[in-house]
Amino acid sequence: MATPETEVEVLTWSVFGDASQELAGMVAQSGYRPGIILGIARGGLLPAAAMAYALDVKNVFMMSVEFYTGVDERLDLPVMLPPLLDAVDIAGARVLVVDDVADTGGTLKLVKDFCAEHVADVRCAVLYEKPRSLVKCEYVWKRTAHWVNFPWSSQAPVVTHLPGRALSPTPISSDR
Repeated sequence: MATPETEVEVLTWSVFGDASQELAGMVAQSGYRPGIILGIARGGLLPAAAMAYALDVKNVFMMSVEFYTGVDERLDLPVMLPPLLDAVDIAGARVLVVDDVADTGGTLKLVKDFCAEHVADVRCAVLYEKPRSLVKCEYVWKRTAHWVNFPWSSQAPVVTHLPGRALSPTPISSDR
């Protein structure tokens, strides 16, 4: 018997474009006008860029947070990775934090709590939100209990860095 986590939802590039526009429309219709879009790396970078264009926001920042180590495998707690965002750069701003998915909500909670100490207002927008998320986002394109395959992370990397190993490029054919 399949569980919601073993079932997979697939987001394609073309649907991503429509989803980003619809998500931006939700933000615009709410009257919220962020001065900064803050994308959570890595999965939130593409949605953040799409949202920045759709909402005509030129100040785009990012925070790198490590939490997931594999499919439904994660660290005990999310960890901010360098370079760390300088709180001075976002002080007093209206910030829209963007990520691809609010799964457990641990990553979003870490980033939102960090921002809340320094900004005038912080809200979250995600393409997908799962029922178990600690953070209930203000803007959600779709709610699901399934694992989501995103077009930017569904294929194997062309290079792999493993601790203690040099980069190992995947051979690319020179035939054109």
